[in-house]
Amino acid sequence: MSKGQGPADTAGGNDARAWTEKLLRFREPSRGRSIVELGITFGPLASLWALMWLSYSFGLWWLTLLLAVPAAGFLVRLFMIQHDCGHGAFFRHRLANDWTGRVLGVLTFTPYDFWRRTHAIHHASAGNLERRGIGDIDTLTVKEYLALSRWGRLKYRLYRHPAVMFGVGPAYLFIVQHRLPVGLMRNGWTPWLSTLGTNAAIVLIGGVLIWLVGIGAFTLVHLPIMLLAATMGVWLFYVQHQFEHTVWAHNECWDLHEVALHGSSYYVLPGFLRWFTANIGMHHVHHLCSRIPYYRLPRVLREYPELDAISRLTLWDSIKCVRLVLWDEARNKLISFREMRQLQAV
Repeated sequence: MSKGQGPADTAGGNDARAWTEKLLRFREPSRGRSIVELGITFGPLASLWALMWLSYSFGLWWLTLLLAVPAAGFLVRLFMIQHDCGHGAFFRHRLANDWTGRVLGVLTFTPYDFWRRTHAIHHASAGNLERRGIGDIDTLTVKEYLALSRWGRLKYRLYRHPAVMFGVGPAYLFIVQHRLPVGLMRNGWTPWLSTLGTNAAIVLIGGVLIWLVGIGAFTLVHLPIMLLAATMGVWLFYVQHQFEHTVWAHNECWDLHEVALHGSSYYVLPGFLRWFTANIGMHHVHHLCSRIPYYRLPRVLREYPELDAISRLTLWDSIKCVRLVLWDEARNKLISFREMRQLQAV
């Protein structure tokens, strides 16, 4: 399949299925390393939360908001640990993964068992035009967009607008939508139990904190952390699959391994951002073998440098991805509304 491949992607004659086999040896997690990773993520987050409350108590609200930025970074990192738990990659045993993920889900406002199921659907269907709608960002083809009514086009434009996608959208997703098992509401009791159990724990912990510090302090401390972390998380998920030469295909041409390698980006970030995002930018490797713990992903690229050349996105490249909103089936790439209009004018 040539869809989504740039010149660098064909270097070394990459075979996606063979890559998956090669990466299996990196899957084994280290219990000690995982425990340390938990400690160096949760500990600083709790300390920053306390510092934010102290600064608010002394009237230094500007410092409270400033400290929300690194605190949000640590919360994003906790979400990435929850993410690895969902893949069974953080600990060897499922119970350890699941209960760690459930506890972290309370802190991240993300019901673990519900999210794990929708995320598994995402991994099993990424890039498949017939299986869109769960665990992904809504993406229309040019033909589908042109077939919409005026109202339908307006709704899609609003949905894909940066102010909604990275502003209102993340807040709605994590604070409102995650309170119900949206997408799996008819899939039995497990999604409901996960969601309602997480909601109850959030209310309990939030109630205790409000009783201890007051609703004003709680709101000014925790809400900015949540909103910033939500935006960071949605941004990362967006650029992992919404780049120009990603891969979308109809069911008869779709290949799981090919989409994993060429439909997922390698987001090249500075070292400190790689740490806060738990190497999730190495997303093509993650999709090839989701059982690899995030702390082993850099080793994969060191031992297989040819993977470093595939689907690379720099910070500047990622900013330019925001305008890409429609899949052009004729040219096998994502395009902007402006490019669509130019194609129509030809």
